[in-house]
Amino acid sequence: MQTSPNPASPVQPILAWYDRHARDLPWRAPDATPWGVLVSEIMLQQTPVARVLPVWREWLARWPEPAGLAAEPSGEAVRAWGRLGYPRRALRLHQAAVAITQRHGGAVPADHAELLALPGIGAYTAAAVASFAFGQRHAVLDTNVRRVLARLVSGAEYPPKSQTRAEVRLAESLLPDDPATAARWAVAAMELGALVCTARSPRCADCPVLDRCEWQLRGRPAYDGPPRKGQTYAGTDRQCRGRLLAVLRDAHGPVGKPALDVVWADAVQRERALDALVADGLVDPLDDGRYALPS
Repeated sequence: MQTSPNPASPVQPILAWYDRHARDLPWRAPDATPWGVLVSEIMLQQTPVARVLPVWREWLARWPEPAGLAAEPSGEAVRAWGRLGYPRRALRLHQAAVAITQRHGGAVPADHAELLALPGIGAYTAAAVASFAFGQRHAVLDTNVRRVLARLVSGAEYPPKSQTRAEVRLAESLLPDDPATAARWAVAAMELGALVCTARSPRCADCPVLDRCEWQLRGRPAYDGPPRKGQTYAGTDRQCRGRLLAVLRDAHGPVGKPALDVVWADAVQRERALDALVADGLVDPLDDGRYALPS
């Protein structure tokens, strides 16, 4: 017997808001495949939708099924990743495609435990794919959802730096009993955090649950936890790694060391970044002194 909805629950108003304001994204379309959902979830980690959309479309056009990607060298995944950033995600997707092909006959598994067992798939991604691709009932806690729940229920401007058990229990307590509704709630809460309950400039006047938001009721108290450091990019090893990888992505074959040296003036930092790319499996040093994407 299904229980009646709690009138104080934020679920129904947020679902109604989502029905009116959800973005039209291809991985949410009725014909989106589980593989397309999985690819989107990996690409969207720490990367805005606007940057992901063209790469996702190119990726799915080239590799509509995991087996197609699994048959290619991992370096092709890195090349196709382009400038999305955090290119180790491309290697993880390639590894997942190989595992899906070898263990599951090329079909993304629906079982949560089997998803979690795939290479590079953590708790969030497994729950998200199980929910969004297969309509299952799981607590899906990304940065946006954690922020929404911190403000709405806990009265804090931001969630703790690392996910806590209390957050998981709270998220699970809000899940609707019906799996399909629970899956819609997961994406609706995420969308609210992405479009309205944003990190820096929340549009509180547009929030469907403003009247029950604890953060508002407490006068929007400022965050008083550990300092929140914004990510820097210019001049970092990460930027240097990106420039080195760009040379290899744009090349039609292996490149000599001088072609890499010219993209970054600081030799010590450049060598450190190149060594890190090699250690991460993103670059192969060849016996003749040249470098290439992994084969």
